[in-house]
Amino acid sequence: MAKKKVAAATGAVAAARSNPYVQRLLQDEELRDNVRVAFESAREAYGRINNGKSATKVVTDDKKFQRNVQTAAEALKEAGIALKEGPKKPKRKGGIFRKLLLVVVAGGIALAVSSDLRSKVLDLLFGAEEEFDYSSTTTPSAAGPTISG
Repeated sequence: MAKKKVAAATGAVAAARSNPYVQRLLQDEELRDNVRVAFESAREAYGRINNGKSATKVVTDDKKFQRNVQTAAEALKEAGIALKEGPKKPKRKGGIFRKLLLVVVAGGIALAVSSDLRSKVLDLLFGAEEEFDYSSTTTPSAAGPTISG
């Protein structure tokens, strides 16, 4: 008898693991949250309808009951949409890093190719290059150097 129960439990676990809806429920936190909210809201609404008052009066007049039913319906709708759409693709990480890398590489190529751009960048970084005119303060001698031999 115990072997049959273990076999049945093992079969149920295997069936649950292969079920795409169960897998989705295990993997998708937002879906789990929607199902939890729907369950809690429906439980609260059920508790309000079973509190001894007339069911008709609760349904028509009780604002908390109506809010609980609406919340449960919205959460179930969101869960249904999430199941119908299938798993969301994970967002690609490093998008900003890739863009930054592309800008740096493109900037490096532009600097390597264009001497005008290179001089403008150097002027921005280190200031404009000053023109240098050399003027000698000494006067050359009238007679050139003599070589004696």
